[in-house]
Amino acid sequence: MSTRRKFLRQAISVGVGMFAVPTIVPSSVFGAGAPSNRINIGAIGVGRISRDHDMPSVLKYDNVRIIAAADVDAHRVADAKTYVENYYAKKLGKPYTDFTTYDNYLDLLANRDIDAVLISTPDHWHAKQAIDAVRAGKDVYLQKPTSLTIAEGRKMSDAVNASGRILQIGSQQRSMEQFRVACELVRNGRIGELKSVEIRLPGDPFGGNTEEMPVPEWFNYEAWLGSTPYVYYTVDRVHPQRGYDRPGWLRCEQFGAGMITGWGVHHFDIAHWAMDKEYSGPVEISGKADFPQPGSGLWDVHGRYETRMVYDNGVVVTGVTDTSEKPNGVLFTGSEGWIFVSRGSYAASPNEPISTKSKALQASDAKILSPLTENDPVRLYKSSDHHGNWLECIRSRQLNITPAEVAHRSCSVCLLQHIAMKLNRTLYWDPVLERFKNDDEANSMIARPQRPPYNF
Repeated sequence: MSTRRKFLRQAISVGVGMFAVPTIVPSSVFGAGAPSNRINIGAIGVGRISRDHDMPSVLKYDNVRIIAAADVDAHRVADAKTYVENYYAKKLGKPYTDFTTYDNYLDLLANRDIDAVLISTPDHWHAKQAIDAVRAGKDVYLQKPTSLTIAEGRKMSDAVNASGRILQIGSQQRSMEQFRVACELVRNGRIGELKSVEIRLPGDPFGGNTEEMPVPEWFNYEAWLGSTPYVYYTVDRVHPQRGYDRPGWLRCEQFGAGMITGWGVHHFDIAHWAMDKEYSGPVEISGKADFPQPGSGLWDVHGRYETRMVYDNGVVVTGVTDTSEKPNGVLFTGSEGWIFVSRGSYAASPNEPISTKSKALQASDAKILSPLTENDPVRLYKSSDHHGNWLECIRSRQLNITPAEVAHRSCSVCLLQHIAMKLNRTLYWDPVLERFKNDDEANSMIARPQRPPYNF
């Protein structure tokens, strides 16, 4: 049976009735002092999101040790060593010296003492590093989005499926109670027949300094560019030379698609979860967006945008830039009411563009939000800690809450919208074959040329 058919078959079985899954187990259950029970982790990419979110989220577990880090920025990997060693020295009451640094992630993957990796690199490296990691026998926590292109995402999902490794995508909203509850309420018909979903995302500013700068001696810029074309170095294209403020690469199309994938993966993943379309995608896509004009600066990702998609069940999913009237979040509208869900005040890092203008969970009628009863048969996978769920599934080898194919579909729906924004016309998509129908131009945008030796 083909990989895609396996996933579609799995999607059908998961979507019916109750889904029995493991729950989070406290670290004390595993015998924290026993080295044989520990999961040894290596961190690949130790910039802003790794320091603020990924490493702290696993350091707190007694049955885990971060024993290595790799980064092409020598300052950052040195900072990671200091950060981890100080954390464990304080926690254990003695010096911690079992930490190794690498300037090449492949050397980290070759370390047989490492069981799993956190991949917190820029978007254009995600798919390749995940593939290399699972082929090296490592379980993976991968920051979203999964890939730069739909073709890369397909390769990543197929490689993970073939390897039998556990890959968790960093779509942590799945482990936030309000999002799970909202999806359960929608699936149980609390708002009647689902008609539409509106996804509201923040925008990105135009600008960025275009001045060419010398590459710092401590930074392997050639490796950082990876499979993308060579372009000259300037700090606004990469990340701050010191410190961990929001990096400029997030606003460069060479390395990502902008907010449509940067935040969109989170919200469209929730839309798929509520719609029971986690292993599928839309059949029709249209969109338009503001892109920067020549001379407006280095950054070239989309600004304000509008997209519209239709799924095979007739549900219409739209995407818009969030405003004071339409704050960041997901709005589900049905024949008998609506539900709106957002992060509230939660942020994964201090400078994330969150909205605090609305409650985490709201509805057109308070009765819609009343607790589930025996008359509401659908119960979704329950996790209260996203990194904790990954660690537990490493032990149990059971399905984690956001596995590779779900992650790929949450990313690909965003990339489909980005293609529609670029072409500014309606596109028709086959979510099984993952091809546009009768559209060579659109199909040419499913993949990008890759620069050797980083191609895959």
